[in-house]
Amino acid sequence: MNVALGGTFDPIHDGHRALFERAFELGDVTVGLTSDDLAPKTRHEERHVRPFAERKRALEDELAAFAEEYGRDYEVRELSEPTGIAVEPRFDALVCSPETEANAERINELRRERGLDELDIEVVPRVEAEDGGVISSTRIVRGEIDEHGALTPGDTAREQ
Repeated sequence: MNVALGGTFDPIHDGHRALFERAFELGDVTVGLTSDDLAPKTRHEERHVRPFAERKRALEDELAAFAEEYGRDYEVRELSEPTGIAVEPRFDALVCSPETEANAERINELRRERGLDELDIEVVPRVEAEDGGVISSTRIVRGEIDEHGALTPGDTAREQ
């Protein structure tokens, strides 16, 4: 099975790792990584996002471990639009978070319009931080939590 997922992944955290794990459980994985132009447009809140090349290196480091564990192949491709790679015919499934499920449904609409089979949409539940809130890159960048959801009182937010 060919599995797609996409995002900005900056910084990578346990919520992202849950997405990666589910994707590799299903098959070979292609990750669409938002371009430097697209990344700010996909944020609900304005914040600093590291350059594409830095995010790609960090992402590939994470994916390599999952690929080895599951005996799968992976690829990272640049996304220049939100629907990105998932509208390509070669994919069978799309892994997403509850926050991006509506975009996954939109991708299936586009696939139907193009005469393609719909993707199986796998929605991975949110991963909670120790305070019960969701682990998110924005909370990490603000200095509220670390990548595993532990509270980080007194830590400073990521420098811009």
